[in-house]
Amino acid sequence: MEPAALPAANLRNRAEAEAARLPALLARAQRLAGAVLMGQHGRRRAGLGDDFWQYRPVQEGDQRRQIDWRRSARSDAEFVREREWQIAQTVMLWVDPAASMRFASDAALAQKADRAQLLALAAAIVLDRGGERVGLSGHALPPRRGVAQITRLAAMLIAPGGADDYAAPDARGMPPKARALFLSDFFGDMAAIERAVGEAADRGVGGVLLQILDPAEEAFPYRGRAIFESIGGTLAHETLKASDLRERYLERLAARKDALRMLCRRTGWEYLCHHTDASPQAALMQLYRLLGEGAR
Repeated sequence: MEPAALPAANLRNRAEAEAARLPALLARAQRLAGAVLMGQHGRRRAGLGDDFWQYRPVQEGDQRRQIDWRRSARSDAEFVREREWQIAQTVMLWVDPAASMRFASDAALAQKADRAQLLALAAAIVLDRGGERVGLSGHALPPRRGVAQITRLAAMLIAPGGADDYAAPDARGMPPKARALFLSDFFGDMAAIERAVGEAADRGVGGVLLQILDPAEEAFPYRGRAIFESIGGTLAHETLKASDLRERYLERLAARKDALRMLCRRTGWEYLCHHTDASPQAALMQLYRLLGEGAR
């Protein structure tokens, strides 16, 4: 094989691997969603409804038929007429793509990223069945309903993650009065997390922070000589007595959880913590309840 052909072959292998993951993730998420008792979710109405909310400038993803030409004729910009019930039935997702999410302390455990993708997609399926529009924040995927939207969402979730060790939530592109679900280990810069949630709350967006942790990150079971290295490879620390770090680590983890809870209390959001050795069904039930209640 010619050396120049190696990159193309590697790219094809990666593409085939990702294509194989798509139906598997969809099937797992559909099974998980099917385990949730479906009831009346949010406010389901036929048609578009009549409760006027506001005019807003056209955004990426809007369709031409949504434009209010009367209002647009009075200015140089095009505007969409939003209805309050429609906005309340929009849920925007952000799933942490950073390298830290690719951690699993044991081969038998799911990576944090895998669990986040599964829960995000299962929640989207449940919400879609209940009449909600679901999308990704940051203008990545405008909110829509239907099977095609769920498939697009799944494909974007399994796309390769970033090289940075940590990431901050992206609150861009969230309609006013919508709901949001952020899934992450939330080990990144706390100020950036606070800024994103604050920006969303300022637009009347309520939501849930779902912190996903590996059980080893919760218990810190390490002893003796150990080398701690970030998944992205940018941070490393070697110690001859790992147990000496345990108390300080657990204090910092507790402080981070407290900071996330306080942020949620200030903004009217909800905080949940889920471990990758726990059943995802319980977490999905909690998400269904919290997001459903917020949409009413």
